[in-house]
Amino acid sequence: MPNIQEECSEHEDVLGGGDGGLKVRSGVLSEMTNGVEENVHKESLMMELTRLVQKVMKESSWWERRGVDCSILTAAFLCLPPAFLLLGSHHLLWFLLGMLLMGVAHAVITVKGTHLASHGALSESQTWGKFWSIFFIEICGSFSAQAGIHGHIKMHHAHTNVIGLGDSSVWKVPFLPRMVYLFIAPLSVPLITPLVALAHLKGHSSFAVARTLLMIALGLYSQYWLLINVSGFRSTQGALFCMLVSRAMFSVPYIHVNIFQHIGLPMFSPTSRPKRIYQMTHGVLNLPRNPLLDWMFGHSLISCHVEHHLFPFLSDNMCLKVKPVVSKYLTERKLPYQEASYLSRLHLFFNKYQELMVFAPPITELVGVQ
Repeated sequence: MPNIQEECSEHEDVLGGGDGGLKVRSGVLSEMTNGVEENVHKESLMMELTRLVQKVMKESSWWERRGVDCSILTAAFLCLPPAFLLLGSHHLLWFLLGMLLMGVAHAVITVKGTHLASHGALSESQTWGKFWSIFFIEICGSFSAQAGIHGHIKMHHAHTNVIGLGDSSVWKVPFLPRMVYLFIAPLSVPLITPLVALAHLKGHSSFAVARTLLMIALGLYSQYWLLINVSGFRSTQGALFCMLVSRAMFSVPYIHVNIFQHIGLPMFSPTSRPKRIYQMTHGVLNLPRNPLLDWMFGHSLISCHVEHHLFPFLSDNMCLKVKPVVSKYLTERKLPYQEASYLSRLHLFFNKYQELMVFAPPITELVGVQ
């Protein structure tokens, strides 16, 4: 190890020869060697876990890697025709069932679909991956694919819980009271999303701007046209209100999930952050399995969020499959594997709203693992 030898020779010049100098030099060499071994150990933890996960991947079929999630998204699209037909019913019960079906389908497509598409988890082909990202993020999600991928992949995942970079600060609105922020403001997400998309188009090429505007308009107008021509809505206001309700139906838990799993956990400085495996295990939290949210938003956003941040290229179903491997490995290595219930996190944020959402969380120093 030439670097250690060079640094040791510098200490030798200062400390001098003799047995005393030799003992001091030996101590310096031992400390430096231990430091290098510790860094190698930190790196090997992630590499060792990666090998275990890759082994599970190789033993998995296409159906497990991508098929399960593609079938869930397909089922969501197949729910749309009966939803539009039920919304044309004059019977209140059938109408409400159509609205519920529309809301569930929209949540699956725009949360699970856009999330998987942004990570390229729907196809091994880069060309198809780009197509699905535009389809799900822009047409279905009314947002810019470029801005969405940059904000989520290059910022949030690359800088998880790093203050000012990937700290989920986009979800903080400190001037709002806690009741408004947690339970009322999320209902405006369908209205805010395309407006934020327009703001993010600044500086992009004319082609990208035109494509994004066209795709967002296509997605919004398609739903409006179907409500008028298939469901039989007689007024523009009624169709627009139905669009808003169906798109906002699950926006409250969507916002909750985004803040519950990161904010309130250790935060790091941009100039001093731990190794990746420490950053993700300390700064990410899993919610327990939930029959509704797990399948609607995806396992990677609910019960397998730790696995998702360690291995963001995995599909939802694969995150669920490697979960026992990851949890066992982290537990055996005495690394945190954080889990908390939805209600416990809601209780925490409700009682500590000022501390967690209004004031900037303090930077955490993970002594001994930097």
